[in-house]
Amino acid sequence: MLSPSDFLQYTQWSGIATVAFAVLTLLAFILKWGLRFRLVGTTGFMLVLTAGLFSLSLAPLSRTVIPGAAQYSLIYDNGATQAVIGVSDQITASELDATLRQAASNLYSAGRSSLGGDPKLAIRARTILHPEPGLSIPLYLGKVKRSLASREDDAMSVEIYQDKLAQLTTASS
Repeated sequence: MLSPSDFLQYTQWSGIATVAFAVLTLLAFILKWGLRFRLVGTTGFMLVLTAGLFSLSLAPLSRTVIPGAAQYSLIYDNGATQAVIGVSDQITASELDATLRQAASNLYSAGRSSLGGDPKLAIRARTILHPEPGLSIPLYLGKVKRSLASREDDAMSVEIYQDKLAQLTTASS
């Protein structure tokens, strides 16, 4: 994964290319070349590209990795206070705890709002059981609630539904 320092280096090279295109555009206008207006578009595009690379060099793009966490996929996210992740039906309680904590860290965003309700983000973990062909049953295994206000939340609460995890072991046998 690219780091902010990589994007800063790309920004420098893109900035140099932008200046070169600007000089070439100015030269094209002075010498009245036929492609001078195309060079204006190219220079404008390079300015936008350089600004985008610069903004990527400011914000970290890294994801939190918690040891023992299982792979998950984001199933639902309303952009405010609720999200659902999908996990494997082979997950254990310790893996589920680590996975919920990792998802809570990765799904945090300062842009989330409580919409006048609970100022916490609730992330539920679910899996799909297939007891017979053609039948799929969603099974919610646990949830985590974290603050919407700060990235570092020491009061994060993780709840694992032990009875639902027990259903996984009986369903797989």
